[in-house]
Amino acid sequence: MLRSKIHGSLAAACLADALGAPTEELSRDQIRAAFGGYVTEFHAPLPGAPYAKGRAAAQITDDSSQMILLTRLLARTGAALSPDDMAKLLIEWSKNENYFPHFAGPTTREAIARLERGEDPREVGRTGTIMTQGASNGAAMRVGPVGLFHHGDPEAAVRTAFTTCVPSHNTPPGVAGAAAIAAAVARACTPGAEIVDIVRAAVDGARAGAELGRTEGRDVPGASVERRIERAVALAITARDDEHAIDLIAGEIGVGLPAAEAVPAALGFFVAAGGDPVRVARLAANAGGDSDTIGCMAAAIAGAYRGIEAIDEAAVAEVERANDLDLAALADELLAATQH
Repeated sequence: MLRSKIHGSLAAACLADALGAPTEELSRDQIRAAFGGYVTEFHAPLPGAPYAKGRAAAQITDDSSQMILLTRLLARTGAALSPDDMAKLLIEWSKNENYFPHFAGPTTREAIARLERGEDPREVGRTGTIMTQGASNGAAMRVGPVGLFHHGDPEAAVRTAFTTCVPSHNTPPGVAGAAAIAAAVARACTPGAEIVDIVRAAVDGARAGAELGRTEGRDVPGASVERRIERAVALAITARDDEHAIDLIAGEIGVGLPAAEAVPAALGFFVAAGGDPVRVARLAANAGGDSDTIGCMAAAIAGAYRGIEAIDEAAVAEVERANDLDLAALADELLAATQH
């Protein structure tokens, strides 16, 4: 069962990332006009897409590409990773021209530039300008494998999630977002876990992460990730259908780059979809905004909750072919590390 959850989480995250890449930064009306209605299949990004232009249908972006590197790092280190390890990961990722610099957000771009100059990663994540202050979703987008490694132990997932934030997103909202996703995935891996349990773990993780960012990092202004998760979930529960869920969550919570928008939206879509990884990927893709990132986070939780059996094999195979991936082998690699 654990292997199915690990495989399901990794596969769902990649699928949602690829599905949402062409709709990123578009409004709901623009998505319908560009792709002929509600998006349910992979499309090539539009020629004028701000980030994904030039990519092919079913290709992933920065979100799951960093997630894959983090999975391998966790497998190598047994989750005993350091801020220096994360700094090396970011620099390694930046050498892949498929993703960098065009997929890098302002925080990640600035952090990589400073890390390449040899600055201490423990200081880089604690400093920045109003444009690069670490309050975005750049740490939360990649952190799903931390929850998989610490399956059933959300508190341990929060601690490791914090370490992954140190070189780039060491602020209350940055750490809160990553801790919420990692804790939710860890809880989703627990046999018998219900959606309410997973949401509670996310809220508790966000609260603990915000405190770590405040005391160990740099305090910045921003909305509470914890409170916004609670509000997004409340909206999801009242939604009549998927279109109504998008309307409520995108309209009140937002689907943008800040961690205090993207992470709560991801939890809201997870609840609205009833934990179905394919449905949650479609919700995020059709909401627009930071669709690939929100989808990647939400689907990482849903894939851990439902397992690989809940995802269409043909869709996973299409993503693997488009990106030269073997997600089953990657899942086995992480599973072996958890058993040692």
